[in-house]
Amino acid sequence: MADMYNSIRWRNADPDMAERSADVIRTLLRHGHEAYWVGGCVRDEYMGRRVSDMDITTSALPEVTCSVFPKVIPTGIKHGTVTVLMEGQSFEVTTYRVESGYEDHRHPTEVAFVGEVKEDLRRRDFTMNAMARGIDGSWVDPFGGREDIDRKVIRCVGDARLRFREDALRMVRCIRFASVFGFSIALRTWRGILSERDTLGWIAMERIRSEFEKILAGPSPLRGLEMFVRSGLHSRMKAPFPYSTHDRKTIEAMERIEPDHATIRWSLLLLACGITTQEAEELLRSWTFSNKQRESIVKLLSLHESYLQQPNEGDAGSSRLKWISLVLAHGVEAAQGWLEMQTALHHTGASSAPLTFIRQLDVWLQDLRIRSLKDLAITGSELLETLGRRGGPWLGELLGLLLGKAAAGLINNDKESLIEEAKRVVIHNEGS
Repeated sequence: MADMYNSIRWRNADPDMAERSADVIRTLLRHGHEAYWVGGCVRDEYMGRRVSDMDITTSALPEVTCSVFPKVIPTGIKHGTVTVLMEGQSFEVTTYRVESGYEDHRHPTEVAFVGEVKEDLRRRDFTMNAMARGIDGSWVDPFGGREDIDRKVIRCVGDARLRFREDALRMVRCIRFASVFGFSIALRTWRGILSERDTLGWIAMERIRSEFEKILAGPSPLRGLEMFVRSGLHSRMKAPFPYSTHDRKTIEAMERIEPDHATIRWSLLLLACGITTQEAEELLRSWTFSNKQRESIVKLLSLHESYLQQPNEGDAGSSRLKWISLVLAHGVEAAQGWLEMQTALHHTGASSAPLTFIRQLDVWLQDLRIRSLKDLAITGSELLETLGRRGGPWLGELLGLLLGKAAAGLINNDKESLIEEAKRVVIHNEGS
């Protein structure tokens, strides 16, 4: 039996998480059951990547697991999974199982518990995810996961067509892993994607978007996109993606943007596809983006459209005022993202804007006296009271005018100066 008291040392996992998960395994072993770390944590540790969570597989039935731990959440007990809470940490513990009857190309309709860990590993998607490790450091790797990792290959466990037929999302995950890890896809696995790609239409866009976001946030989004398109998956989804390779320089600019700046990467991708801001908004809705994500991307694209529609002529002073107007209309966050986007486009040759001009726009942005109506030293109701007028569309226009002048430093942002300017504008408009 495995040494229950001496656990392997995890180099890439939080020490407390690793020790608490070892406690879970020790407890199961003491009660006469098998238990192993399994899946992504084993893979990532072997690859030298950060381990974010630690899943456990066991011969113990879920009811038994619930009985030997004081704090358990029956997360998916019908399918053999419970969540064990251990001193501030939580671990998914799943009984060895086999699955069948994937009617919706995503979820099994039948689950049967088995007594062998190798049988459990056989149901998993890729060889690198079908590995288990004992508390003593022993390996259970029946499908050559370590060898495939060493060779940098993504390979399905068994028949790729069956694996993808069981869960169509695995095809997108396959490309995501290849893109993020810099791996190739085994020929039979790739052929499996081509064979089963039409089943992707069964999968909810929310799940596909989640995988796609990981591709875009990875180190090689361009490679992932090219595989996604070459496989034909982009056109098989419920909401097909209108990907175009005609504007390759804009696509290449994505890799010059920090991975965590998702709004800018998405904006560049949509820009390269040649779709309008309105079309982009509709696409983002169909891809189930949150309101906040969608609004951020749309504001950036809208600013870009507005900038391109402006005439180029004029001196530095007029250019500054035009830029300030754009910033106030679309927001500082969109302006900052747009400047970062323009810098990336400049470096790939997709933009003719010189770096000196982009830097000057950034200086003007940083020098803004105020950035939104909430910074203005007077409110709409105060203007109505002072001017003795009733509200109407004119009030919004006046506030916008005052904001622009105060932001540009043409008038001071104090109540007296703003009222004086407001009266001047009203008198001028009434006289014209």
